[in-house]
Amino acid sequence: MPRRRMHVTCAADAPLLACLRALRVRLGVPAGFPVEVLVEAEGTARDPRLPERDATDVPFFTVDPPASADLDQAMHLERRPGGGYRVRYAIADMAAFVPPGGALDAEAHRRTQTLYFPDEKVPLHPPVLSEGAASLLPGGTAPALLWTLDLDADGRTVATDVRRALVRSRAKLDYAEVQRQIDTGAAEEPVALLKEIGLLREQLEVERGGISLNLPEQEIVTQDHSYALEFRAPYPVERWNAQISLLTGMAAAGLMVTAGTGILRTLPTAPDGAVARLRRTARALRVPWPHHVPYAQVVRSLDPSNRRHAAFLQECTTLLRGAGYSAFSGGRLPDPSVHAAVADVYTHCTAPLRRLVDRYTGELCLAASEGREPPEWVRESLDVVPREMAEGTRRANTVERQSVDTVEAALLTGRIGDVFDGFVVDVREREPDLGTVQLDDPAVVAPVDGDGAELPLGEALRVRLTLADPGAAQVRFAPA
Repeated sequence: MPRRRMHVTCAADAPLLACLRALRVRLGVPAGFPVEVLVEAEGTARDPRLPERDATDVPFFTVDPPASADLDQAMHLERRPGGGYRVRYAIADMAAFVPPGGALDAEAHRRTQTLYFPDEKVPLHPPVLSEGAASLLPGGTAPALLWTLDLDADGRTVATDVRRALVRSRAKLDYAEVQRQIDTGAAEEPVALLKEIGLLREQLEVERGGISLNLPEQEIVTQDHSYALEFRAPYPVERWNAQISLLTGMAAAGLMVTAGTGILRTLPTAPDGAVARLRRTARALRVPWPHHVPYAQVVRSLDPSNRRHAAFLQECTTLLRGAGYSAFSGGRLPDPSVHAAVADVYTHCTAPLRRLVDRYTGELCLAASEGREPPEWVRESLDVVPREMAEGTRRANTVERQSVDTVEAALLTGRIGDVFDGFVVDVREREPDLGTVQLDDPAVVAPVDGDGAELPLGEALRVRLTLADPGAAQVRFAPA
């Protein structure tokens, strides 16, 4: 499920930031790393396991938000002689820094993934690794899993190779800079090809029935001693960049399926009830969705710079609930084995600095590519990692949900008793006086209590704010 991108811009002493700090304490989020983990990280940062192959002659570049330092991926794109493209995609090699069974490994298994709050992140690995020695920062060398993906003229994969290599990124580019270079024609070919390949891969996604959510970033800003919610539409280059990661995840899944052992990222088809709720949300936000038009077509028609469309895109993530990690061996694929949104077999393998499972899928793919058995430490954890990731995902979802509730409560602070236009998008089956309302403005989704009166599911309803408590991450409404 895509993470809701939310960012807070306000003074360090703002009450909202204090509430977010309290939320981390309430959720038991670790404030730092144990001493033994930091000591081991310092040691492996100085002396990682280095690969034999040297690919530092390839002029890789990264494309990330400008403040990012945990750079998992670097790429180089070129045309192939005779037609088509070659994608070289270097993924940070965390296994070079994390000895199996050590303190770092145990801590990563406890955390499973980086947690994102609106004001800061809680990393999976110590920053000396994730923002230092293991990160693909420009100018230095780092061990990586180097994917070489050959595509035909239509962008379809025709050959896949992955192996360990030492790489060097030449440039750390940000989305705005790359978009400007491409739009003005100033981009060198390896960068300009990101658009060309990205558009081809998007067309293939449409053909296979897949869908990518072009999620906007939500920014909470201080405005006249209160808070306001703004949406930042993503740059097109962010979509094209995501397609390279998606391409690699599909290629990795294909390697593991062929080898008969692996871990897939799976997602069942959304149930009818979830789709019906999303249709009600579309009505609430006045997003056109004719009955004969498929969900994927609606999503592709949306403009993330439109406030209503942006809010609807955030709610579209509800259809991705149920995603999980499924391990398999002996050629026995899980059921389902396909990721419904990707519309193909798929795995997570491109963010090992931020996700535990990616270190394992990377090793599984290396073994499959070389025609050998995976390492023993991978085989021993094949069934354990999906369970740990499931627990980590639940924790991350709780963080996201509580963070959103905290921010929405802050947005509405001081407006107790105010009346808002809303739309009832959900009603409890056995308690029809309790449900969920989607406000027209601001785009807040919160519980509504009819106090014994049945709520009108799928209809407009004016509601009065009865509770807005950022400290408790709670917002409540009642029919006006």
